[in-house]
Amino acid sequence: MFKRQLQLPRDKSFFLFGPRQTGKSTLLKKTFSDKESLYYDLLRTDEYTRLAANPSLFREEVLARDENKTHVIVDEVQRVPALLNEVQSIMTSPGKPPVFCLSGSSARKLKRAQANLLAGRAWTCRLHPLTHLECGAGFSLDKALRTGTLPSIYSEKDEESAHRSLKAYVNTYLQEEIAAEAITRNIGAFLRFLPLAAFENGRLLNYSSIAKETGISYKTVQEYFQVLQDTLVGFLLPAFSRSARKQLARHPKFYFFDTGVHRAICGKLSVPLQPGTSEYGDAFEHFVICETARLIDYAGKDHSLSFYRTKDGAEVDLVVETPAGKIFAIEIKSSRAPSSAHLRGLKSFGRDFPDASLFCVAPVPRARLLDGIKIVPWQELFGLIGL
Repeated sequence: MFKRQLQLPRDKSFFLFGPRQTGKSTLLKKTFSDKESLYYDLLRTDEYTRLAANPSLFREEVLARDENKTHVIVDEVQRVPALLNEVQSIMTSPGKPPVFCLSGSSARKLKRAQANLLAGRAWTCRLHPLTHLECGAGFSLDKALRTGTLPSIYSEKDEESAHRSLKAYVNTYLQEEIAAEAITRNIGAFLRFLPLAAFENGRLLNYSSIAKETGISYKTVQEYFQVLQDTLVGFLLPAFSRSARKQLARHPKFYFFDTGVHRAICGKLSVPLQPGTSEYGDAFEHFVICETARLIDYAGKDHSLSFYRTKDGAEVDLVVETPAGKIFAIEIKSSRAPSSAHLRGLKSFGRDFPDASLFCVAPVPRARLLDGIKIVPWQELFGLIGL
């Protein structure tokens, strides 16, 4: 059992969003006991059918619950968005309402259904794949790069089982359920788009090029990337835009939420991921960026993430800005002995922003200084940026 960093509120209603298999149900059950909670699992066909046909049953049952059940859990609430009207009705009724714990893997379905999002009456929490801190002392970087850190997959005893689980995840969840979120009359186009989007992971997005290769329109490509974001399967990393003298990249980058899921979509699980190769370097960069985003979210920080790239090709993998205006420029290298040549982008950034803190993170045993730039073990990055 992993000790999750996300602490769910006990006295405030909340939405808990996260991709499938990140452990939302497990966390809810661990946090709220059967004795104190009334639990609805909308993945159960009977529960879903009953409440979808008559949402008012939910309100009647909640109002009739045992007084010791102070929390009401609705798992996968996006399957019956009408229940949220009943939740608000209970919240505004006389007497003390229960705390509602509403989990889901798709905010998109709620938006499309114009669901009642409770207008500030509920907080929003997000659960991600495991962080290296949650994995504990036995954390394996190579394992995380190869098969990702979804709890059930990271827990597999052998790599073959992890590969089979990842393939099943992609085939049943990504290709079926997320495809259903796209334009349903053109699921074939979405399934052609998905592996191409995976091959573009970490690169500057060129919607026109993807549209040409998939035979779908520019607008549809944009909509499909929005589907991946709304279903929490990936996120955009925008370009840093505060340079006074250099033309910067305007296109964002896109990253899938998990390294293992990304490799499964690409069909590369059976290909060894060897240190020293460009594929290993890409996976390490992907992992560090995802890890940074997860830990910022769990820490409740308002840090913003971007990347830096100039017209002449100088690039920094990750720029972190704090609300107070502090800037951290971070180059991510999988080499165990980064050289001066690896620091070109950071030097360019430092000339434009002399007050920025510059770091190169790598799988090195201890920190060292090179050309005035600190090269640090990747695990130390998060403390350096205030997490």
